[in-house]
Formats: sequence, structure tokens, C-alpha cells
Amino acid sequence: MWTYNGKRIKEGRAWRNADGIQHPTSWGRWSDAEKVAAGLVWVDPPASFDNKFYWDANTPKALDDVNAVDTDGNPIMEDGVQVVTLGLKSQWKATIKQQAGGLLAPTDWMVIKASEVDSYSVPANILTYRAAVRTASNTIEAAIDAAANHTAFMALFDVPMVDGVPTGNAPIADWPEEI
Repeated sequence: MWTYNGKRIKEGRAWRNADGIQHPTSWGRWSDAEKVAAGLVWVDPPASFDNKFYWDANTPKALDDVNAVDTDGNPIMEDGVQVVTLGLKSQWKATIKQQAGGLLAPTDWMVIKASEVDSYSVPANILTYRAAVRTASNTIEAAIDAAANHTAFMALFDVPMVDGVPTGNAPIADWPEEI
């Protein structure tokens, strides 16, 4: 990408140099030599990365929880307790618990009613579904815990494919079919 004084200059937009000279919107058609003569500098764009797993192209997010420390390496304390920055594993396990709760919530009333009303029982298909959701949640959380490195963790998000056709859900999203 072309920059001027460290600022990106967008194609198709006029720009003004430090002397106040405005350059036309057509500057993108100039030769590279003309661009350099006008003070533009080519800077390779940053490498792409998946911000779900990386802070930048070269810095992966921590998988495990990390005790927060200041620049001198001293523990950061809040109300006498060590501050902990949650890693991807903890963050995603919390997400899975929320998703499971969301899947169970529509039928919670049935379970509550059955506990309060002697003449009511939860239909078998509902109990089977609820058990399947809890099992799926436990399975997904176990897979998260078992991921030994970023490659294994990121693989949890890969949808299985055969000849370019999805054949199931990604392990991180392998929930039972809704009732």
C-alpha cells in the first residue's frame, strides 16, 4: 500500500502533501517512479491473520490462563487477588456453557413444572434432547481441554469436508439437532 509520511493514501482519493499541494484522485495511475518522486512510499500490507486466534500475524493468543503482571514482572492484584487473563480455552469453554444453557433454556420450564407438579412429567424426547445437549457440552469442553497447541485448538473450528462438501459440524459446534 502507498503511504505518505506514514499515513496510508487510498487509491481513487486525492491527497495533499506537506507543502499543501493537492494530488489528483488519479494518482494511482502514475508509475511507481512518479509516486516515489511525489513522496509516496510503498509499504507491504500487514499479513492477514485470524483475530479469533491471534493478536497479529505473529502473535498467537494464549491458550491457557495467564497471571497478569506489570512491566517489572510483579503480579497485578485487584482486591488482594491476582488478576488472571483468560486464555482461549477458558473463553471458549465459557462460550460453550452459554450455548448449552441457551439450548436448554426453552425446555427448562418443563423440568421446573415436573419438579413442582406431581401429575406432570417431562416428555421423553425432551429428556433425551437435554441429555444430548449436556453430553455434547461435556464432549466439546473435553476437546478444548485436550488441545495441546494452537494447531489442535484451531482444528476444533474446522468443518469436516469430503470433496468440498461439509459432512458434519465443526467439533466446537457439534450440538444435537433441535427438537
